[in-house]
Amino acid sequence: MPLKSVVHYLQPVDDWLPIDKQVGIAGVINGLAMKVLFLDQSGQLGGAELSLTDVAKHFKHQGLVYLFEGGPFADKLAAAQVPYKVRQRPSLSISKESGLWQGLLSLRQLLPLVGEVAKMAQTYDLIYANTQKALVVGAMASVLARKPLVYHLRDILSAEHFSPINRRVAITLANTCATLVIANSQATRQAFMDAGGRPQLIKVVYNGFDPDQYEGQPLLRPVLQQQHAIQEGFWIGHFSRLSPWKGQHVLVDALQYLDEAVQVLLVGKALFGEDDYVQSLQAKILNFGLQDHVHFLGFRSDIPALMASCDLVAHTSTSPEPFGRVIIESMLSGCPVVAAKDGGATELIDHGKTGWLCPPNDPQQLAQMIGECQRQPQLRQKIATQARVQASQTFSLEQTNQVIAGLLQQHVRRTTSS
Repeated sequence: MPLKSVVHYLQPVDDWLPIDKQVGIAGVINGLAMKVLFLDQSGQLGGAELSLTDVAKHFKHQGLVYLFEGGPFADKLAAAQVPYKVRQRPSLSISKESGLWQGLLSLRQLLPLVGEVAKMAQTYDLIYANTQKALVVGAMASVLARKPLVYHLRDILSAEHFSPINRRVAITLANTCATLVIANSQATRQAFMDAGGRPQLIKVVYNGFDPDQYEGQPLLRPVLQQQHAIQEGFWIGHFSRLSPWKGQHVLVDALQYLDEAVQVLLVGKALFGEDDYVQSLQAKILNFGLQDHVHFLGFRSDIPALMASCDLVAHTSTSPEPFGRVIIESMLSGCPVVAAKDGGATELIDHGKTGWLCPPNDPQQLAQMIGECQRQPQLRQKIATQARVQASQTFSLEQTNQVIAGLLQQHVRRTTSS
């Protein structure tokens, strides 16, 4: 299975130093706690931000998360008691699709931010960039502050997701400024190298999860039926922001080939100016006469309970997924999952044993697979049980954070000794 190819990255680092009891797994350097400055440009809550929260928690006594803009992410950090600071100036206007000219125009915003980060970094041992915009800022700041830079790559650096200039900028800065690139899957690592990234820079560490957060969740069916007029039947959950590449339309198209017992719960909202997609999705649902079968639940914080209340979770990304956080959350919640067979998803699911893989952007194949799942409740339960066991063992948050802390410690020590 593909998971075996990255097991060696998930083992503890050999040359660990003793760990201070107060700091936990954050690590020590020359007898002092390792101090990490985390950077993230987004105030919104996505998979990258949720994963960063889990990492930053273990550095909260000696770390700081610096956000380029405010929003729900800051609230999440506050709830987790993770120290953070939000930049008060306007956020950067550059996007994944931006070209060279827009990038140059953003320099007026960029340079003051670089100066701020470089000044802050003087009291930290390393800079940890969690996103591509954070990489741009962190790379320049690391040069000015003479601090090591770690880039946590959580994106597939491909034409489907990034403009050519943005891919080139990311690869150039990573190759020249980063001492370490952490990839969240083999698919992410391969795309980095295919784009010109140096293989010796990058290590694969899967995202970690705390299984206890997914145990004993209340079933929400009665409440949801009352609040959203959802009929009893076969419930399929889809959990992600509403976006074309997340493929909610593929699931809606698949409903044409399924019986009337199927109910779809779309959990998430549009971000980053993608409201037009929501309108097109609603128009498609109305045109198909599916308004009583598709339910928009919006942004929710009770994801584990919602997943546990579903019969199946569908993951329908039309482009390769870097990791697929929803897949592991579904497994831990005890709900079987069918996912698009591409990117990181193929590393998380053993087809027919811990879930199902379906060709991406293929509504008929998806409908056929959903129909088979619907007709075999005992198989669904067997798959869900096997998936929960594997996810708990393979994607342990404690082990993931140990590996990340060890890697950071290694690279700080290597930099300070050179």
